[in-house]
Amino acid sequence: MAQGDRFQDVPPSLSGRSRHDPFVSLIDRVVSGVWRMTGNIRDLVEPPDHDNTIALTVADRRVVAHDQDVVALTLVASDGGMLPRWYPGAHLDVQLPGGLIRQYSLCGDPDTGDAYRIAVRRIPDGGGGSIAMHALSPGAIVTSHGPRNAFPLTVPGYGSLTRRLRFVAGGIGITPILPMLGLATRLGVDWSMVYVGRTRDSLPFVDDVVAYGDRVRIRTDDESGLPSAAELLDDCPDGTAVYACGPAAMLTAIRAELAGRDDVELHFERFAAPPVVDGDEFSVTVASTGAQIRVAADETLLTALNRSGVHAPYSCQQGFCGTCRTRVLAGSVDHRDTLLTKPEHDDQMMLICISRAADGSDLTLDL
Repeated sequence: MAQGDRFQDVPPSLSGRSRHDPFVSLIDRVVSGVWRMTGNIRDLVEPPDHDNTIALTVADRRVVAHDQDVVALTLVASDGGMLPRWYPGAHLDVQLPGGLIRQYSLCGDPDTGDAYRIAVRRIPDGGGGSIAMHALSPGAIVTSHGPRNAFPLTVPGYGSLTRRLRFVAGGIGITPILPMLGLATRLGVDWSMVYVGRTRDSLPFVDDVVAYGDRVRIRTDDESGLPSAAELLDDCPDGTAVYACGPAAMLTAIRAELAGRDDVELHFERFAAPPVVDGDEFSVTVASTGAQIRVAADETLLTALNRSGVHAPYSCQQGFCGTCRTRVLAGSVDHRDTLLTKPEHDDQMMLICISRAADGSDLTLDL
């Protein structure tokens, strides 16, 4: 029956009027409309879980440092499609065929929608990720969940109140900064950079950086000695935003130099675990084996586990990727991350790369 026909059959109101009360008619229309609209909702079923894993094929492998220790890998979608967009400062979580997960900054052109470029320095005594990445050849397949950005660039005049940019890159720390240079140049932003490393041969993408001319100063330890933070910053004037990436010692020195400078913004990204501050010694028990491991006051729980032959999954070592999320079966946790939610904390989850035992407690881990 049509809606108009329904209202023709409505009986007169109590006052004897032949037309029904307009307010009642309005309510009837609203209820009927809501019932029709919610019919679709009532028939909905819960959608299946969406797998956002992206298969990536190595399309090109190129050495980008004269000492042969850094290779750039170009990755394309294995299905031939376009890839999710990214912005300067973003990185990829790359899962290798053997199960290792490592993070690498995207260092190509963000406007290239069909390929990603990352660069990897070989670390012979590291956790094995760089060795596995260097072994990849064109045609090899890795997987990722797509770009994430923990080091975004805010450009003066485009969301930032600063007036100029100073970039400081140490060695492989050039990778997240390289796309920033391109964007700042295209937007006409005032910027300068200091690029440091052990030797000129150890610096990746040095030819790309030199192409920017006198905006860039390259400084190597073998020629000039270890740089001070003051030399890296070169007395940054008021209104400068500093973007720095490199060794932990360099970043620590820059942070100390800029302490109290409210007129200078500092943005930085580490490629290694931060030093442990205010740590206490504690013990951890591995539930599956009963092994007890002592964690020193100046080392992370992850480091202690690896040292003892307990190989838990990890990636960033800084508390923001979540790869090392582990359940605590006993003990109290000093949560030092900003990633896990309160319900996860309440559910006794912790990030073993950065969090520790609290109040002299010992921990038992579900490993």
